[in-house]
Amino acid sequence: MTNDRICILGGTGFVGRHLATGLAASGYRCRILARRPERHRELSLVPGCELRRSDLSETDALAEHLEGCVAVVNLAGILNEGGGRTFQGTHVELVERILDAAQAAAVPRYLHMSALHAQAGQGKSHYLRTKGMGEDLAHARADIEVTSFRPSVIFGPGDGFFNRFATLLKFSPGVFPLACPKARFAPVYVGDLVSAMTKALTDPGCVGRRYDLCGPRVYSLQGLVEYTAELIGRKTLVIGIPDFAARFQAQVLQWFPGKPFTMDNYLSLQTDSVCEHSALAELGIEPQSVEALAPGYLR
Repeated sequence: MTNDRICILGGTGFVGRHLATGLAASGYRCRILARRPERHRELSLVPGCELRRSDLSETDALAEHLEGCVAVVNLAGILNEGGGRTFQGTHVELVERILDAAQAAAVPRYLHMSALHAQAGQGKSHYLRTKGMGEDLAHARADIEVTSFRPSVIFGPGDGFFNRFATLLKFSPGVFPLACPKARFAPVYVGDLVSAMTKALTDPGCVGRRYDLCGPRVYSLQGLVEYTAELIGRKTLVIGIPDFAARFQAQVLQWFPGKPFTMDNYLSLQTDSVCEHSALAELGIEPQSVEALAPGYLR
């Protein structure tokens, strides 16, 4: 057990909530930075968890929040631009500010949430390119020990993948047109990701590593959506639409409130989110399957 404090940025989201709970169970105290901490009071119930107000825009203010922390975990990320947030600002510029603040506060350890197949020069979408840029930026620093995590789609209670499709299916009229139905994923359980991050905090062998993380099985997007429909009891016909229709759908829906599907999302789906080699086994973690866990929170 330890009394070391970990600062989490992006800690109010799906992964952050599970990470805070997991770190607390391992004896860590967490400091979570949020623009509107009053919206996330439930996190204050996690033992040793402290919520602080911060907009993350100034390095000096960020450094003050990092004082006394032994590590900082950056979970900040967006799937779509809007509301003043850009891929470049969130995935690259914020990373640089965090690293500068960590240096100023003498924080020795940095865990970075990237994305599977993030590549600064060759990513097919702006999302994947900027994720790659931020990852490379972190690993180029000599003043802090860095580990990056590159998961496929993450699932678990409160996730934004199965729950999102479940909501869409509930409002579908019996037929669900699906873009990029053959896109492939190897969903990784959020608890396995938390275990990997927790291990990295204490294992010197994890320093400098970039870990691809995938679950035990590969599925098509259509297969995952059909399985979701089955779990929630919807007899919905999921129809994969051709590529030209998928592009048109993205060009239209990216202007809808909430941006349900954008051209950048479409481009990201052109790269299968599967691992050549998943690092979970290397980290001593037996991956949990979708079938073992998703029914428990979707049914």
